[in-house]
Amino acid sequence: MPLVTRNIEPRHVCRQTIPVNIRSELECVTNISLANIIRQLGSLSKYAEDVFGELFVQAGAFAIRVNTLGDRVDRLQVKVTQLDPKEEEVSLQAITTRKAFRSSLTQDQQLFTRPSLPMPVQDTYETCNPPPPLNYLSQYRDDGKDALKFYTDPSYFFELWKEKMLQDTKDIMKERRKHRKEKKDHLNQRTLNPRKIKTRKDEWERRKMGEEFVEPKNDLMNSSEGLNGSIGSGDGFNSEGLEQSTGSYAYDPDSPLSPPGTDDLPTSTCRHGV
Repeated sequence: MPLVTRNIEPRHVCRQTIPVNIRSELECVTNISLANIIRQLGSLSKYAEDVFGELFVQAGAFAIRVNTLGDRVDRLQVKVTQLDPKEEEVSLQAITTRKAFRSSLTQDQQLFTRPSLPMPVQDTYETCNPPPPLNYLSQYRDDGKDALKFYTDPSYFFELWKEKMLQDTKDIMKERRKHRKEKKDHLNQRTLNPRKIKTRKDEWERRKMGEEFVEPKNDLMNSSEGLNGSIGSGDGFNSEGLEQSTGSYAYDPDSPLSPPGTDDLPTSTCRHGV
């Protein structure tokens, strides 16, 4: 719905009620029409003066801004012509440490306030009928709300805009937290398992059961656990030949090899001397 800034009155020139005691109705209607036309011309001249007055004020403000900009351009031109790149060297460090340009001009705020209303809109606002005095009923409400706001609320659109901006801010923060969490999970997936530290105690534990149970380095590197840098206990060899009670090598009677003799088994001194 457009807001009419200026209304030329009267709108209807000939729509008038003729008095009863008028002898010549045609002459009365003619005089009323001429009077209303003169009133319309007066209203039009008033609004024309108002329009040209606003244009004069805006043109004056624009001229002031143009003059200010011209003065800044002149000062900048003089400063640029005084700089000689051959005589004055500017290092890269000086450029990086120099503070960024920051304008000292302040932006216009509170453009749509009551004092900023144009005079025609202010006149139209003053001719409107005031709202009913529903604010007297606010003291009888239990929720503490203003009763007049149920009839008219000038801050409705501002509150609606504020809620929308707060919701947009919450959505942006939620999206940032989501991206941050996804990035953190991605970094955790790329983290390798820590390598198990091999000590001489583990090596002697493997050697005490015999040289045949010591895995070569090539087999250790080719295995999947050797690539990961960790060796599990009991992995890498078949545990079927071990007894569950003692954990020592058990002779299989079906095996084609002969059982080991006493001379073949290493003594405790030999095991410790290897």
